Amino acid sequence: MRILVLYSHPVETSFNASLHEVIVRTLKNAGHDVDDCDLYAEGFEPALTRQERLDYHDTDINQANVASYVERLEAADALVLCYPVWNFGFPAMLKGFLDRVFLPGVSFKMRDGNVIPSLHNIKKMVAVTHYGGSRIRAFLVGDPPRKNVKRMLRAVIKPFAPVEYHALYDMNNATDAQRAAFLKKVEQAIARF
Repeated sequence: MRILVLYSHPVETSFNASLHEVIVRTLKNAGHDVDDCDLYAEGFEPALTRQERLDYHDTDINQANVASYVERLEAADALVLCYPVWNFGFPAMLKGFLDRVFLPGVSFKMRDGNVIPSLHNIKKMVAVTHYGGSRIRAFLVGDPPRKNVKRMLRAVIKPFAPVEYHALYDMNNATDAQRAAFLKKVEQAIARF
């Protein structure tokens, strides 16, 4: 299976970097074709420009500045997101990727004013993340990151495709043992890919 791993963290010594390493190694060991897209290392520019917004609905030209990323997304059979939760959302780098690459004509098509999801090449999606705050705190604010993956992104991939969400909550107070246990849980989940 060809798997696009979207990784979004600026610090190579972070816990998120450890998660990323486990994901990529485990997928490769299982024989998958891994396209490891480290958004920071690749220098991805997350800001949608004025011209890109003006061209947003023009499917003849809207992909011009991100064509290589669109090709990688459309070539994938599955998608793995690895990122931290910051301020109950995606990091700006990952959010910018979604804004600039999940375009009309890519992740959806417009027909008579209706949105038609079109990333049907993505047959499975997994998100691996961690929150600084506790699960109850996330619950009290509606856990937007979980909903963004389980609802918003799920809506544009193949209908009924499995979507997994693995999160370590309360990272600010996590012990070494808790982080190690989460790494193991992620490794086991990815090995079942």
